Amino acid sequence: MKIHASGEDYLEAILVLQKKIGMVRSVDLARHMGFSKPSISHAVGVLRNGGFLTMDKDGFLHLTEEGREIAEKIYERHQFFTDQLIAAGVNEVTAEEDACRIEHAISDESFRKLQRYFMKPK
Repeated sequence: MKIHASGEDYLEAILVLQKKIGMVRSVDLARHMGFSKPSISHAVGVLRNGGFLTMDKDGFLHLTEEGREIAEKIYERHQFFTDQLIAAGVNEVTAEEDACRIEHAISDESFRKLQRYFMKPK
């Protein structure tokens, strides 16, 4: 199943929250993302139906293997672009916002080449 940028954002947010607080419920996701509970509920349903996450009997969200791979890929890109933009002098808020847009649009090939270019010793 194809996942859209918004779905990638939800998966990334779940990953970030899991790293920060451990177990994540929909209400935590709503708070973190600033969306209404019904919006989160709809998105969680779509992601569950797509096989990207599961919900246990206690309401905790768990990324599937495929969901985790996508979340980690997006998170890696987000961190990389945020760091590079800040290093270039962009303020932190703008860097975060721009990184969030760039992370979805760039191809795997271009991202890896940029990553290698910026990470090589100067």
